[in-house]
Amino acid sequence: MATAIDGNILGKAEQEFGQLQIRGKSELGKEDFLTLLVAQLSHQDPMNPMDDKEFVSQLSEFSSLEQLTNISGGIKDMNDSTARQEMISAVSFIGKDVRAKGYGLSKQNDSTSSLYFTITEPVANGFINIYDPNMNLVRTESIGTKQPGNYEYQWDGKDYKGTNLADGVYSVAMYAEGLDGNPVLVSTEVSGKVAGVQKDGTEQYLRLADGRVVRFTDVQEVVDTSSSSNTDETTPSGQ
Repeated sequence: MATAIDGNILGKAEQEFGQLQIRGKSELGKEDFLTLLVAQLSHQDPMNPMDDKEFVSQLSEFSSLEQLTNISGGIKDMNDSTARQEMISAVSFIGKDVRAKGYGLSKQNDSTSSLYFTITEPVANGFINIYDPNMNLVRTESIGTKQPGNYEYQWDGKDYKGTNLADGVYSVAMYAEGLDGNPVLVSTEVSGKVAGVQKDGTEQYLRLADGRVVRFTDVQEVVDTSSSSNTDETTPSGQ
């Protein structure tokens, strides 16, 4: 008798779970867990009820599931709030000049943007590689030897043949070697006037007036680009 009723309970529970799957759920939430528990209690044998320890264990599991669900919901709400605050903060940067981590160069008519780079140890030799919007290498220049410090690179907008390139956004990749021949880390920054804000997933990005894009969290400072007289300018070799 007990075996038959237990089988009936199992069948009812499987039926409930099947209905949950039909409704498109692949994971159980706290409401689903409670539904299955109630179904199990409703169809149990009155002469052979669920063991107290088993019942308490299932209630404990339900309580833990509810707590985890609430924590997950709280974290989501906090992330949404943080994203809104970041968007509001990012919008306040529109119209301002910023300096941020980045590796983009822009060319508009006869004007090109500057790239700033920092090295923390002596460099025996280094190179700046410039890529067009299709990631084709269009220029390689040597930066020669460098002592630790902050530098500015000003591109002339030409390729390796000396031909003026089309307007657009270009990318930079730098490589440097130390006195011992080992690679040296080079960090790069860009600057420009913020023209807009855009969102990609959970990240906020600042769109500069020349078309470049920098991550909002990579902004280092708000700067006046006209007051950069204290920054050394890198003169490419052969020019």
